[in-house]
Amino acid sequence: MKSNIFITGFSGSGKTTVGRKVAELLGWRFVDIDDEISGEGQSIESIFSELGERHFRRMERDRLTALVEGDRQVISTGGGIATDERNRRVMEGNGVIVCLEARPETIFRRLQAEESEKPAVRPMLAAADPAERIRSLKAERQAGYSLAHWTVHTDHLTPEHAAEEVVKGWRVLTERGDVNAPRDEPNLAATVRTSSGDYPIWVGWGVMERLGQRVNETLPRPPRTAYIVTDEGVYHQARQAQLAMENVGIPTHMFLLPPGEQSKTLESAQHIYTWLAGRKAERSDLLLAVGGGVVGDLGGFVAATYLRGMPFAQVPTSLLSMMDASIGGKVAVDLTQGKNLVGAFYQPKFVLSDVQTLETLPARELASGWAEAIKHGLILDPDLLATFEELREPILSLDREVATDVIRRSVAIKAGVVSQDERETLGIRVLLNYGHSIGHAIESATGYKSYLHGEAVSVGMMGAAYIGHAMGMMSEGDVERQRAVLEGFALPLSCAGVDTAAISDAMLSDKKVAGGALRWVLLDRIGKASVRNDVPAELVQQTLTRLAQ
Repeated sequence: MKSNIFITGFSGSGKTTVGRKVAELLGWRFVDIDDEISGEGQSIESIFSELGERHFRRMERDRLTALVEGDRQVISTGGGIATDERNRRVMEGNGVIVCLEARPETIFRRLQAEESEKPAVRPMLAAADPAERIRSLKAERQAGYSLAHWTVHTDHLTPEHAAEEVVKGWRVLTERGDVNAPRDEPNLAATVRTSSGDYPIWVGWGVMERLGQRVNETLPRPPRTAYIVTDEGVYHQARQAQLAMENVGIPTHMFLLPPGEQSKTLESAQHIYTWLAGRKAERSDLLLAVGGGVVGDLGGFVAATYLRGMPFAQVPTSLLSMMDASIGGKVAVDLTQGKNLVGAFYQPKFVLSDVQTLETLPARELASGWAEAIKHGLILDPDLLATFEELREPILSLDREVATDVIRRSVAIKAGVVSQDERETLGIRVLLNYGHSIGHAIESATGYKSYLHGEAVSVGMMGAAYIGHAMGMMSEGDVERQRAVLEGFALPLSCAGVDTAAISDAMLSDKKVAGGALRWVLLDRIGKASVRNDVPAELVQQTLTRLAQ
């Protein structure tokens, strides 16, 4: 791969200033694409006003394509360049993409300061509510920004410090040889980068037997003892994990839970605390969550809170958990009022997913899991969605190569988003909640007994599509394309007979409610998600009625 660094990010994030300093640190050439375009005799403002944005985006793409013929360059891109998938692929193939992040409030202050020092035509600042315009436009572009290889949060950094962080990221990535799948680690799907440290996600066929080796490779020192939290439905897989640990000399004990969402409670956590205390578990011991999303959430919650935190690792055995619940450090238990209302962000030391364990899952559970991967394609990766359309049969039959590849790709998307927005504060990670506002409410309204999680999310995604179409965002063709993919994987498109009032009540208890308004993740088109908080209440009710018919 060529040694180029592409600096992306919203206007006001510091791309030009930081980019110049990065170039100085590395002794490379600095290029600003906007300057390159305006250097051809016409300002950016006049191109927009006279020729339109489409013409400018074409000029921008052409200039980028010409620039990547070079090497050892720091290239500052326009604020919207990362939203075009063609541009992203050009950059990915010719260097490392670094996104400079900043909160909308920070961007507003910076743009105001620049305007006072050097007046320029800035349509965003000319809006009736410029701060809201920045927030809205940034949310629209966030999906593109989230796919960068590395992110630097610049709110509290000087340009010099931000440049140092960019160089640090470039060095980390290039030393590994490949951003998501180093050649010497064929099972490594992604690396999640968080404030508490990086951790690997391994996805492979028949990799459970290497669990003990992975523990020894990943932890600074082997744990004295390991404790497995699992459920009765996956006892065989948990026993495999136990033997893999004991084969490397680590005594390992097992706690069995009844399967199902009803086990994800504070009462269950209390039982596990008592068990750990009875065995005199120490803070340096390891807790392994072996099972589906319920086990992962509950086991992680216990690890986060017992002795004020002990190391844990996720060993997911359900498709849904492999691609979603095990990644990102969200751990929680349910209350009667709603799902995941008591919890924490607590990152695992690693995630190890053995795709072979899925062979024993019923077809309905597999379909439920594929819903999350289809969601990843809908919000961020049109190519992944196309794979589900084109390779439906081998995916459904759990073909070893195809299924493993699709899971790895989906995992990499989730890992990339989590790395950008660990605690869901920047408007990036919330994009993963497409379909979840209605989906979680359906689960709650039916007592977690009628719909599997992926099934409820499938219904929720159709509801979000109807809302998006009604608001002039998603085209009818894209709505039908989503419907066809979900239907092809035997996922439900409606929730006939479910009480819409109960769904509405559950939605008001959702964690995505802020200031009394629910944040909706909607699609502008396939592969481009955004967040809206202006969905009319009557439209929501009409949509719920449509889904429940």
